[in-house]
Amino acid sequence: MAAIGNRGTVTEAAGFNPDADVQALRGAMKGTGTDEAAVIQVLAPRTIAQRQRIKEAYKQSVGKDLADDLSSELSGNFSSVVLGLLMLAPVYDAYELENAMKGAGTEEAGLIDILASRSNEEMKTINEFYKKEHDKSLEDAVCGDTSGMFQRVLVSLLTAGRDESDKVDEAQAVLDAKEIYEAGEARWGTDEVKFLTVLCVRNRNHLLRVFEEYQKISGRDIEDSIKREMSGCLEDIFLAIVKCLRNKPAFFAERLYKSMKGMGTTDTVLIRIMVARAEIDMLDIKAQFLKMYGKTLHSFIKGDTSGDYRKILLELCGGE
Repeated sequence: MAAIGNRGTVTEAAGFNPDADVQALRGAMKGTGTDEAAVIQVLAPRTIAQRQRIKEAYKQSVGKDLADDLSSELSGNFSSVVLGLLMLAPVYDAYELENAMKGAGTEEAGLIDILASRSNEEMKTINEFYKKEHDKSLEDAVCGDTSGMFQRVLVSLLTAGRDESDKVDEAQAVLDAKEIYEAGEARWGTDEVKFLTVLCVRNRNHLLRVFEEYQKISGRDIEDSIKREMSGCLEDIFLAIVKCLRNKPAFFAERLYKSMKGMGTTDTVLIRIMVARAEIDMLDIKAQFLKMYGKTLHSFIKGDTSGDYRKILLELCGGE
């Protein structure tokens, strides 16, 4: 029941006893009101695998679904975090993707954050869970909710076909850099398909080499060119792909920073990243956050949230 990654703040709880956890949760929900502190104490420091055991034990001893019971007891952002923690990682991703497309309008940030950062294997599992849950493919859902070149990039990412080897073809890297340059900076208008073909298909090591070559040819960083050549969601998704390839924890650190900086908080982004990365790479995200912004992620969350919502996020964040 180990964590799904090895750089998380949430690790396998020692002396784990699902039955004792179930008793604690039942106690927390007894009578009027809920003991939120007890819910945090049980669920936040357990791995996803351990939480699945708790869900099974709860159903066995109560004959009800733990998520349903908690959902009727809790509300707001705190509830969103708790319910997210109870899901398997690909189930949570599929759920967040569905939420991003639900109702009028689309939360493009949700689609971008997930689709630009997941591995092929993760992507395939997300596709499977989505289809099981919604009786339609994630691709159909995305196509029904987005359009144009942005849609094409998302569909390409959904195919989970990126080369994941680590070999670099030097000649091809030079050619790729040249093609992107000629598709963007070197012409009037932009041939976005060229960007898609290179950025969504090639492997990470190869692309890091392409970005070096691109700098030589164009005298600009690839991110600057994307900002100059594109706009809106298309710019956002291409930037996210490049940033994730270069340094995924730094990408998430920046997303967290932007979700809290200035007036108001984009809770959807904050919750999604804290829940999804807690047992994968939260330690690295925290280190990058401190390096990039000179403040701890812990202090940012503390200053930007309140109540039980703040408490559970700080638990997932781990100490300063």
